[in-house]
Amino acid sequence: MIRTKKPDIFQKTSIRYTIFVYFTVSALVMILLVGMSLYGRLTAQLSATVQEENQAVINQVNLTVDSYLRTIMKLSDSLYYGVIKNADLSGEAETVNSEITLLYDNNKDSVSNIALLSKSGELLSAVPAARLKTGMDVTEEEWFKNTLKRPENLYFSMPHVQYIFDNGENQYRWVISLSRAVEITQGTSTDQGVLLIDIAYGSLQQLLDNAALGNAGYLYLVSGGGELIYHPKMQLIDAGLARENLAAACDYRDGNYQEVYEGKQRDVVVKSVGYTGWKLIGVTPKQGFTLNNLKTRLFMVFVAAFFVFLLALVNSYISSRITAPIQELEKSVNALEEGALDTQVYTGGSYEIQHLGRSIGDMAKRIQTLMEDIVAEHESKRKSEFDVLQSQINPHFLYNTLDIIVWMIENEQKQEAVKVVTALARFFRISLSKGKSIIMVRDELEHVRNYLMIQQTRFKNKFTYRIEAEPEILSFASLKLMLQPLVENAIYHGMEFMDGDGEILVKAAREKEMLMFTIADNGLGMTGEQVEGLLTGKTHTSSRRGSGIGVKNVNERIRLYFGEEYGLSIRSEPDEGTVIQIRLPAVEYQKLAEGEKP
Repeated sequence: MIRTKKPDIFQKTSIRYTIFVYFTVSALVMILLVGMSLYGRLTAQLSATVQEENQAVINQVNLTVDSYLRTIMKLSDSLYYGVIKNADLSGEAETVNSEITLLYDNNKDSVSNIALLSKSGELLSAVPAARLKTGMDVTEEEWFKNTLKRPENLYFSMPHVQYIFDNGENQYRWVISLSRAVEITQGTSTDQGVLLIDIAYGSLQQLLDNAALGNAGYLYLVSGGGELIYHPKMQLIDAGLARENLAAACDYRDGNYQEVYEGKQRDVVVKSVGYTGWKLIGVTPKQGFTLNNLKTRLFMVFVAAFFVFLLALVNSYISSRITAPIQELEKSVNALEEGALDTQVYTGGSYEIQHLGRSIGDMAKRIQTLMEDIVAEHESKRKSEFDVLQSQINPHFLYNTLDIIVWMIENEQKQEAVKVVTALARFFRISLSKGKSIIMVRDELEHVRNYLMIQQTRFKNKFTYRIEAEPEILSFASLKLMLQPLVENAIYHGMEFMDGDGEILVKAAREKEMLMFTIADNGLGMTGEQVEGLLTGKTHTSSRRGSGIGVKNVNERIRLYFGEEYGLSIRSEPDEGTVIQIRLPAVEYQKLAEGEKP
């Protein structure tokens, strides 16, 4: 069906004339270009202003963090030079502990723990922590080793959960540890020890959380090795839901930089934090710049934007008259390209677009009709070929079966002859099935049971067989003459030349929404190449004594009637036998009673 549009003045206007008018009017867009140029200059000036402001913010935050850390360092000096260095821990332990407690109480807002450890890892004093955790050997910790290795330095750790002290409710407090080597006097001997101060991470985080860079800017803190100390999205980064350019942060020195990260351009300001070697980095995305603080220049931009707006209205109307019909037609063509041949093709716009739309619509209808005819003809032809093939009964099978019946009668084996005749009659009855291709599982299993009984008699009990099926699936739908060709191959090609007795198992079961048939034999088996050839048709398996229906044809019939997701799979090894599995949809036969195809 083709949509039509009411006639208007543009329907008989050519595309060439419309485009000419459009570009004539669009010459006025030069005003917009001037406004854009002015805006660009103002943006450049704003960018420089923002960089200066960010630099000032970074410097201020750096001073605050540096002052904060120096306060902690002064605390460590007071502990060492004012308390520990001149004290004899063997006789003044209580005095030392009380002085440490006093200093802790004065700084407990920013300090979580203060501890003094001997060179051997013994806890000499700890405030407020009571003792080391059971089994904790601090001498094996990297920070302890590094502190004793470089006694002249202060060592700052990365943020971590306090893990060496057993102090009740504070088990999971985040801290940054400051450690330094100290000289400990015990009686007449002196030795090295380690002074440990756990800085409360929350107090440092609060300093950085209060800093802001413009509308979308932020700052973060990294160590000299590029490890993240603070970031406003710390938890998201740890969880892998966000990322930061830490690799570049290691290479940056103090100063201003421009970088492109994850496709976005941004300005970066870097400042080192005093003694620690840490780097304070401020990031401001380009889109975070604002002109709100430049009122005078904003007025100029507003005037230019007003004229641009007027021009945009005019050009929008004119361009829509040109592009809207083309876009609508393009949508229709795209839908046709994707295979939706019944799409309503747009026929509005100028005369040329109307004519083109009608032509495309007529062409799509013809293509759809031809495709439907081809598909219907091809499917009908394939079904006819398979129906003719499945209706063929090889004369050799019939002659041999009749010879067996005659021989049984002549040898007065009338009961056995009756059984074979009955099986043969049932075999032909189900083979015909009033021309139906879809029958019940019960009938398909009965068909293969009659075939196996006849063949067992012909081959003088050279093989045995079992047929197993779950009772609840017997009323399900199955494809007629599906199992017999596969059993036939198992007899003629799997065990005809075997030395011992053959075994054939036919099994039917339901697995969720799938109906599974299994045909297993202990015959000669096949190689991987032969198995692949069976399904592709390169290996011909039908025998002149059998039905003439190959494995490939059975597989194609199943897919034709039920869909590409169903069919055969084969597992086989030479001298190990063969297992063939058939996958069908688990559908009640009554649901398909009125039609052959599910």
